[in-house]
Amino acid sequence: MQPALNTASNPVAPSATAPVQALNVSVAHGDQTVLHDLSFEVREGEVLVIIGASGCGKSSLLRDLIGLQAPARGRVLIEGQDLYGADGQVLAGLHRRFGVMFQAGALWSAMSVGDNLMLPMQLFTDWAAPVRALRARLKLALVGLDDAFELMPAQLSGGMRKRAALARALVLDPKLLFLDEPGSGLDPVNAARLDGLILQLRGQLGTTVVMVTHEIDSVFAVADRVLFLDEVEKTMTALDTPQALLAHGPLRVREFLQRGRAGIADTPAAALANAAPATPGSVQ
Repeated sequence: MQPALNTASNPVAPSATAPVQALNVSVAHGDQTVLHDLSFEVREGEVLVIIGASGCGKSSLLRDLIGLQAPARGRVLIEGQDLYGADGQVLAGLHRRFGVMFQAGALWSAMSVGDNLMLPMQLFTDWAAPVRALRARLKLALVGLDDAFELMPAQLSGGMRKRAALARALVLDPKLLFLDEPGSGLDPVNAARLDGLILQLRGQLGTTVVMVTHEIDSVFAVADRVLFLDEVEKTMTALDTPQALLAHGPLRVREFLQRGRAGIADTPAAALANAAPATPGSVQ
């Protein structure tokens, strides 16, 4: 069985129902093309993980998908709406439909954790202050940070900042969640617990997740499908389940997935996927 490939030679047709679509997208830094001819869609309710070597353009592609930088070529659709062609009112509606967890958390250091979570509600809703505070506390409890509302970001450990950033991404109850290296900087145990939390949230809320990571353990723990970005070809060369790509993918894909697998060679992927959900204080 060959992995499902999705390249410019096998384009994706625009869809009004797919949560995310990239249509012939090229990513560039100035005049330098980083990635070209990317065409793929994210299925509703799945966890799509984007992988590739350092510097291949994973985070740059994510920036294109969330509206922070326009593609050099092609279109990005959110539920059939052009992310870069919509007018201001439609664009505001699109931004409210998804949440983003940035790699370093991106919490405002001068604001309490609670204020960080309430900021998106201030920007995108007309909810009263007590409603905003209650929702912020509920989302913090959801990620095991019940007592963090009044704390400052500097008072949080690395794992707690990750969970606070995840809670902020969830405050508007988005059906679509983008995660940039959520396990980066965490020890293996806490990274696995965060993977479990991601799956728990997806299961409870039906959220579609697009995640960038270089953590191979996380790939096999959470991914329904994997999109591989090839730093040599400067495009996507494989899109399939991690198990299928490990067994039958292109050589560079198999080599990438085999790296770091030695330590978990005897551990079924299902066991990683069923890592205990985070509880208060479990991811420090």
